[in-house]
Amino acid sequence: MLAVHYGAGNIGRGFIGQLLHQAGYEICFVDVNQELVEEINNRKEYTVVLAAEEKTAFTVTSVRAVNGKDEDAVAREIAKADLVTTAIGPNILKFIAPVIAKGISLRLQQGGAPLNVIACENMIGGSSALRSFVYAALSDADKEQADKVIGFPDAAVDRIVPLQKNDDKLLVTVEPFYEWVVNQSQIVGAVPAIDGVTYVDDLKPFIERKLFTVNTGHATVAYLGYLQGLPSIDQAMKNPDIVATTQKVLHETGAVLVAKYGFDREKHEAYINKILKRFTNPYISDEVTRVGRSPVRKLSPADRLVSPATQAAAYEIEPIGLATVIAAALLFDYQEDPEAVEVQSFIRDKGIEKAIEHYTGVAAGTALFSSILAQYNQLKTTR
Repeated sequence: MLAVHYGAGNIGRGFIGQLLHQAGYEICFVDVNQELVEEINNRKEYTVVLAAEEKTAFTVTSVRAVNGKDEDAVAREIAKADLVTTAIGPNILKFIAPVIAKGISLRLQQGGAPLNVIACENMIGGSSALRSFVYAALSDADKEQADKVIGFPDAAVDRIVPLQKNDDKLLVTVEPFYEWVVNQSQIVGAVPAIDGVTYVDDLKPFIERKLFTVNTGHATVAYLGYLQGLPSIDQAMKNPDIVATTQKVLHETGAVLVAKYGFDREKHEAYINKILKRFTNPYISDEVTRVGRSPVRKLSPADRLVSPATQAAAYEIEPIGLATVIAAALLFDYQEDPEAVEVQSFIRDKGIEKAIEHYTGVAAGTALFSSILAQYNQLKTTR
């Protein structure tokens, strides 16, 4: 079996690549980093180490790589693949779509065996978004055929891969915990037999559970830690005030999830505690500036901070903790992050009130807007 995986970075190798290898796939990585491509092709294997005291190591074999700029080569691989996956970042999906479309067209010319394309990204509806980009590059005839044999099942993925520098260019360290959930109802043909993947008929509860717990919690620790001058996530988790606020935030998002999807309250509380424990793992600690990067995206109405805060109102939940972390994100002034620089420039030019409306979509005059503004002014005075 052949799996084509877009993105040979740490997440691609250390998470998706490892599980695909364990499921018996030969893996063809697609990446634009020629040095990385050559290293994979020279060695045809790499090591994954678990970030824990035992440091258990796994060897991933039967791997090769193609440069993503070689569109014909990538298309040929997709044409004969049994599965296509991505782990490249939400903003890059639109750039790889034309080449995937080219591969699908070639595949259809060769008989069109069923194929599933799974975007393993930190976003809601990643595969569906990729499908829209791919279909924009297909002919009408190919679209009609693709509807029958090409699936784009959405997925929710969760594994912390810390920032790292290793002498071995291919070695990657990952946390022991992982979760990969796939919408089975969107699969075309046989369900891929991958140990470690959970198949469900309704993915949205799992996507929002992960987004509003792992991503919201991680961002909370990062933004509050940054305001306190703490460099890393595990150091921020040693601050009692940050831990207390993070717990408050996750209880607010948890209340939304329980009310909206009917999650068992006790089981979700256990899930929250598991996530908080993951943040304290010194072997996977990350820089708060890296976790907090891209505040424009993280502050957007459909993302990890504002979405649960706005949804809370429908269930009569007061999002005080969420308002605090939204305010902290608006104070994230890390000069090496272009989005942070943009937000701070906007605030200087047009004021915090306009910035709240512009970046979060929360309307002035609402209770949430007033709460964010109050928390912003309070945090600003305590920096």
